[in-house]
Amino acid sequence: MNQEAIVKQLFLLQDKKYAAMQVKIIPTVEADRIIGVRTPELRALAKELYKGANAGSFLTCLPHRYFDEDQLHAFIVSQEKEFDKCVLEVEAFLPFIDNWATCDQLSPKAFKKEPEKLLPYIRAWLKSDKTYTVRFAVGMLMQHFLDKNFRLEYADMVAELRSEEYYVNMMIAWYFATALAKQYDAILPYLKEKRLDAWTHNKAIQKSVESYRITPEQKAYLKTLKVERSRRS
Repeated sequence: MNQEAIVKQLFLLQDKKYAAMQVKIIPTVEADRIIGVRTPELRALAKELYKGANAGSFLTCLPHRYFDEDQLHAFIVSQEKEFDKCVLEVEAFLPFIDNWATCDQLSPKAFKKEPEKLLPYIRAWLKSDKTYTVRFAVGMLMQHFLDKNFRLEYADMVAELRSEEYYVNMMIAWYFATALAKQYDAILPYLKEKRLDAWTHNKAIQKSVESYRITPEQKAYLKTLKVERSRRS
Protein backbone atom coordinates (compact mmCIF):
# COMPACT_ATOMS: atom_id res chain seq x y z
CA MET A 1 0.00 0.00 0.00
CA ASN A 2 1.74 3.21 -1.18
CA GLN A 3 1.02 6.69 0.14
CA GLU A 4 -1.68 7.37 -2.46
CA ALA A 5 -3.41 4.12 -1.54
CA ILE A 6 -3.15 5.00 2.16
CA VAL A 7 -4.84 8.36 1.56
CA LYS A 8 -7.60 6.65 -0.41
CA GLN A 9 -8.07 4.25 2.48
CA LEU A 10 -8.34 7.16 4.90
CA PHE A 11 -11.09 8.73 2.79
CA LEU A 12 -12.96 5.41 2.78
CA LEU A 13 -12.90 5.61 6.59
CA GLN A 14 -14.08 9.23 6.64
CA ASP A 15 -16.72 10.37 9.12
CA LYS A 16 -17.76 13.89 8.11
CA LYS A 17 -19.48 14.67 11.42
CA TYR A 18 -16.31 13.66 13.27
CA ALA A 19 -14.28 15.85 10.90
CA ALA A 20 -16.51 18.84 11.70
CA MET A 21 -15.92 18.29 15.41
CA GLN A 22 -12.16 18.05 14.91
CA VAL A 23 -12.11 21.32 12.97
CA LYS A 24 -13.52 23.03 16.07
CA ILE A 25 -11.09 21.58 18.61
CA ILE A 26 -7.91 21.68 16.49
CA PRO A 27 -7.79 25.30 15.31
CA THR A 28 -4.18 25.23 14.08
CA VAL A 29 -5.08 22.82 11.26
CA GLU A 30 -6.93 24.02 8.14
CA ALA A 31 -10.38 22.46 7.74
CA ASP A 32 -9.60 21.03 4.30
CA ARG A 33 -6.72 19.04 5.77
CA ILE A 34 -8.96 17.09 8.15
CA ILE A 35 -10.46 13.95 6.64
CA GLY A 36 -12.24 12.82 9.79
CA VAL A 37 -11.04 9.30 10.58
CA ARG A 38 -11.79 8.13 14.10
CA THR A 39 -8.91 7.15 16.37
CA PRO A 40 -9.71 3.39 16.67
CA GLU A 41 -9.69 3.06 12.89
CA LEU A 42 -6.43 4.99 12.62
CA ARG A 43 -4.84 2.75 15.25
CA ALA A 44 -6.00 -0.37 13.43
CA LEU A 45 -4.59 0.88 10.13
CA ALA A 46 -1.33 1.89 11.83
CA LYS A 47 -1.00 -1.61 13.27
CA GLU A 48 -1.59 -3.14 9.85
CA LEU A 49 0.99 -0.90 8.19
CA TYR A 50 3.55 -1.40 10.95
CA LYS A 51 3.34 -5.17 10.57
CA GLY A 52 3.54 -4.93 6.78
CA ALA A 53 6.30 -3.72 4.49
CA ASN A 54 4.92 -0.28 3.63
CA ALA A 55 5.25 1.70 6.84
CA GLY A 56 8.80 2.79 6.07
CA SER A 57 7.94 4.44 2.76
CA PHE A 58 4.95 6.23 4.27
CA LEU A 59 7.07 7.59 7.15
CA THR A 60 9.51 9.18 4.71
CA CYS A 61 6.77 11.09 2.87
CA LEU A 62 6.97 14.28 4.90
CA PRO A 63 5.28 16.65 5.19
CA HIS A 64 1.95 14.89 4.88
CA ARG A 65 -0.96 16.62 3.18
CA TYR A 66 -3.63 15.57 5.67
CA PHE A 67 -3.96 15.80 9.44
CA ASP A 68 -5.15 12.17 9.46
CA GLU A 69 -1.89 11.13 7.82
CA ASP A 70 -0.03 12.85 10.64
CA GLN A 71 -2.15 11.00 13.18
CA LEU A 72 -1.47 7.72 11.38
CA HIS A 73 2.24 8.55 11.32
CA ALA A 74 2.24 9.14 15.09
CA PHE A 75 0.50 5.83 15.75
CA ILE A 76 2.93 3.91 13.54
CA VAL A 77 6.03 5.41 15.16
CA SER A 78 4.59 4.81 18.62
CA GLN A 79 4.60 1.07 17.93
CA GLU A 80 8.34 0.91 17.24
CA LYS A 81 10.03 -1.15 19.97
CA GLU A 82 13.70 -0.44 19.16
CA PHE A 83 14.77 2.78 20.89
CA ASP A 84 17.44 3.98 18.45
CA LYS A 85 15.22 3.45 15.41
CA CYS A 86 12.25 5.01 17.18
CA VAL A 87 14.03 8.18 18.27
CA LEU A 88 15.29 8.74 14.71
CA GLU A 89 11.73 8.50 13.44
CA VAL A 90 10.50 10.85 16.17
CA GLU A 91 13.18 13.45 15.42
CA ALA A 92 12.35 13.30 11.71
CA PHE A 93 8.65 13.80 12.42
CA LEU A 94 8.64 16.41 15.20
CA PRO A 95 9.38 19.46 12.99
CA PHE A 96 6.27 18.72 10.94
CA ILE A 97 3.80 18.43 13.83
CA ASP A 98 1.48 21.43 13.78
CA ASN A 99 -1.20 20.63 16.34
CA TRP A 100 -1.71 19.45 19.91
CA ALA A 101 -3.58 16.26 18.97
CA THR A 102 -0.82 14.71 16.88
CA CYS A 103 1.77 15.84 19.40
CA ASP A 104 -0.04 14.16 22.26
CA GLN A 105 -0.82 10.98 20.31
CA LEU A 106 2.89 10.40 19.71
CA SER A 107 3.72 8.09 22.61
CA PRO A 108 6.48 5.62 21.68
CA LYS A 109 6.59 2.28 23.47
CA ALA A 110 10.37 2.22 23.16
CA PHE A 111 10.74 5.31 25.37
CA LYS A 112 8.98 3.64 28.28
CA LYS A 113 11.49 0.79 28.23
CA GLU A 114 14.61 2.96 28.19
CA PRO A 115 13.82 6.34 29.77
CA GLU A 116 17.44 7.01 30.70
CA LYS A 117 18.36 7.08 26.99
CA LEU A 118 15.54 9.54 26.37
CA LEU A 119 16.74 12.33 28.67
CA PRO A 120 19.42 13.85 26.37
CA TYR A 121 16.85 14.12 23.62
CA ILE A 122 14.31 15.73 25.95
CA ARG A 123 16.87 18.33 26.98
CA ALA A 124 17.51 19.17 23.33
CA TRP A 125 13.81 19.28 22.43
CA LEU A 126 13.11 21.69 25.28
CA LYS A 127 15.45 24.18 23.57
CA SER A 128 13.69 23.93 20.22
CA ASP A 129 12.00 26.91 18.58
CA LYS A 130 9.20 24.59 17.44
CA THR A 131 6.06 24.80 19.58
CA TYR A 132 5.11 21.15 19.38
CA THR A 133 8.65 19.87 19.82
CA VAL A 134 8.76 21.68 23.17
CA ARG A 135 5.27 20.47 24.05
CA PHE A 136 6.31 16.90 23.22
CA ALA A 137 9.40 17.18 25.43
CA VAL A 138 7.34 18.33 28.42
CA GLY A 139 4.86 15.55 27.72
CA MET A 140 7.65 12.97 27.79
CA LEU A 141 8.87 14.30 31.16
CA MET A 142 5.31 14.04 32.44
CA GLN A 143 4.81 10.55 31.08
CA HIS A 144 8.12 8.94 32.03
CA PHE A 145 9.65 10.98 34.85
CA LEU A 146 7.01 11.64 37.49
CA ASP A 147 7.02 8.25 39.18
CA LYS A 148 10.05 6.16 40.11
CA ASN A 149 12.29 8.20 37.78
CA PHE A 150 11.28 11.55 39.28
CA ARG A 151 13.92 14.12 40.20
CA LEU A 152 13.50 17.78 41.07
CA GLU A 153 15.89 18.76 38.30
CA TYR A 154 13.31 17.60 35.76
CA ALA A 155 10.62 19.80 37.29
CA ASP A 156 13.18 22.63 37.24
CA MET A 157 13.61 22.12 33.49
CA VAL A 158 9.88 22.62 32.95
CA ALA A 159 9.56 25.51 35.41
CA GLU A 160 12.32 27.42 33.66
CA LEU A 161 10.52 27.37 30.31
CA ARG A 162 9.05 30.65 29.15
CA SER A 163 6.88 30.77 26.05
CA GLU A 164 4.25 32.92 24.40
CA GLU A 165 2.74 29.79 22.84
CA TYR A 166 -0.60 28.71 24.32
CA TYR A 167 -0.02 25.02 23.57
CA VAL A 168 3.35 25.03 25.31
CA ASN A 169 2.00 26.76 28.40
CA MET A 170 -0.99 24.44 28.57
CA MET A 171 1.36 21.46 28.61
CA ILE A 172 3.48 23.05 31.34
CA ALA A 173 0.31 23.55 33.40
CA TRP A 174 -0.73 19.97 32.73
CA TYR A 175 2.74 18.78 33.78
CA PHE A 176 2.57 20.58 37.13
CA ALA A 177 -1.00 19.48 37.80
CA THR A 178 0.02 15.88 37.19
CA ALA A 179 3.18 16.35 39.22
CA LEU A 180 1.13 17.63 42.15
CA ALA A 181 -0.99 14.48 41.98
CA LYS A 182 2.09 12.26 42.04
CA GLN A 183 4.72 14.26 43.94
CA TYR A 184 2.68 16.79 45.92
CA ASP A 185 5.19 17.71 48.64
CA ALA A 186 8.07 18.07 46.20
CA ILE A 187 6.11 20.12 43.66
CA LEU A 188 4.11 22.41 45.94
CA PRO A 189 7.03 24.86 46.45
CA TYR A 190 7.01 25.64 42.71
CA LEU A 191 3.58 27.21 43.20
CA LYS A 192 4.22 28.70 46.64
CA GLU A 193 7.32 30.41 45.28
CA LYS A 194 5.52 31.41 42.04
CA ARG A 195 8.16 29.91 39.79
CA LEU A 196 5.82 29.75 36.79
CA ASP A 197 4.46 32.67 34.81
CA ALA A 198 1.13 33.92 36.15
CA TRP A 199 -1.16 32.38 33.52
CA THR A 200 0.49 28.97 33.68
CA HIS A 201 0.56 29.10 37.47
CA ASN A 202 -3.20 29.67 37.65
CA LYS A 203 -3.93 27.11 34.95
CA ALA A 204 -1.91 24.46 36.81
CA ILE A 205 -3.96 25.17 39.93
CA GLN A 206 -7.20 25.01 37.95
CA LYS A 207 -6.30 21.65 36.44
CA SER A 208 -5.26 20.34 39.86
CA VAL A 209 -8.53 21.42 41.43
CA GLU A 210 -10.38 19.58 38.65
CA SER A 211 -8.38 16.39 39.28
CA TYR A 212 -9.82 13.50 41.28
CA ARG A 213 -6.27 12.61 42.33
CA ILE A 214 -5.91 15.73 44.48
CA THR A 215 -7.52 15.61 47.94
CA PRO A 216 -10.17 18.17 48.97
CA GLU A 217 -7.76 19.61 51.53
CA GLN A 218 -5.04 20.00 48.92
CA LYS A 219 -7.48 21.62 46.50
CA ALA A 220 -8.59 24.12 49.13
CA TYR A 221 -5.01 25.13 49.82
CA LEU A 222 -4.06 25.34 46.14
CA LYS A 223 -6.92 27.78 45.55
CA THR A 224 -5.29 30.16 48.05
CA LEU A 225 -2.16 30.23 45.89
CA LYS A 226 -3.82 31.72 42.81
CA VAL A 227 -2.37 34.99 41.64
CA GLU A 228 -4.72 37.91 40.97
CA ARG A 229 -3.53 38.81 37.50
CA SER A 230 -2.44 36.67 34.56
CA ARG A 231 -1.06 37.28 31.09
CA ARG A 232 -4.05 35.68 29.42
CA SER A 233 -7.76 35.54 30.09
